[in-house]
Amino acid sequence: MLYFLKKYPVSLLVIAAVVYLSFFRPPSTDLDGIPNIDKVVHVCMYFGMSGMLWLEFLRAHRRDHTPLWHAWVGALICPILFSGVVELLQAYCTTYRGGDWLDFAANSLGALLASGVAQWVRKKMQARDNRNG
Repeated sequence: MLYFLKKYPVSLLVIAAVVYLSFFRPPSTDLDGIPNIDKVVHVCMYFGMSGMLWLEFLRAHRRDHTPLWHAWVGALICPILFSGVVELLQAYCTTYRGGDWLDFAANSLGALLASGVAQWVRKKMQARDNRNG
């Protein structure tokens, strides 16, 4: 556990924030009138979670030879599975939240978008490293 605290401190904070945001009772605001604003929030939450996992993986394992599939599992597959579990817990364990397939789709889209951006960043980092020798 200490390994993950050292390698992924910001990611763990983001995951804790996502858990909190997923289970607290949101107040009503004027933004409630905007159609699908919650889906935009879901995309942003999981884009942030997956993106931070990717960035910290790339930072923490820049010099070693950790296989890239570890990042695909940890920064794409796990957030998608995590979001599915959260949606099920919202549906069956809360009275004020409901699990929604469109929320799950938005969560998955956020993780996929972050993975796409991470691949672009990774290629830029590799190109820079190749130029610098």
